[in-house]
Amino acid sequence: MEAFIHGVILAFGLILPLGVQNLFVFNQGAIQTNLWQAMPAVVTAGLCDTLLILAAVLGVSLVILSFAWLKAVLLAGGFVFLAYMGWVAWQSKAEDSQTHDGIGLPPGKQVVFAASVSLLNPHAILDTIGVIGTSSLQYGDSSKLLFTAACILVSWLWFFSLAFAGRLVGTLDSSGRLLGMLGKFSAVFIWGAALYLGYSLVAQA
Repeated sequence: MEAFIHGVILAFGLILPLGVQNLFVFNQGAIQTNLWQAMPAVVTAGLCDTLLILAAVLGVSLVILSFAWLKAVLLAGGFVFLAYMGWVAWQSKAEDSQTHDGIGLPPGKQVVFAASVSLLNPHAILDTIGVIGTSSLQYGDSSKLLFTAACILVSWLWFFSLAFAGRLVGTLDSSGRLLGMLGKFSAVFIWGAALYLGYSLVAQA
């Protein structure tokens, strides 16, 4: 149980800070007409985090990121995706929530964007490797399994909770003004993350 509790605390510490992934899932919960329409974003974010956690625990991600060219591809891809998603969020309007033209994206685009902000974020990947991957080294097979399961469970529960919280906000905001402001705030935050990736790419060159 010690390994499980450790995993829960560690995962919450990593996932709680405001980030592009969290903002995207929350926004989809808020802007979609019902909670179930935001599930593609929730499920994709959960699957991506599960993949990153397993890769970190198994040591796969550390091997992959040891290739400089692959890290550069991740940085460049992340910059392009985040720059575009910031533009989509900025252009969104309150009335777009019913038409899928704003940040209330259809299922396919939810999957693409959720995957991009999850997997094309080297900072998040390195955090997963450095914290979860390193912490898992202290456990044996059975304890490591519990530790990994706890991290994955927290991730999934968190994304479902974010979407639910977003839906509550969307329901209470009958005028749509709050969601419009949220779109602008999200855009600025997303562009900030894109600039960070761009800077990291230039610094690596």
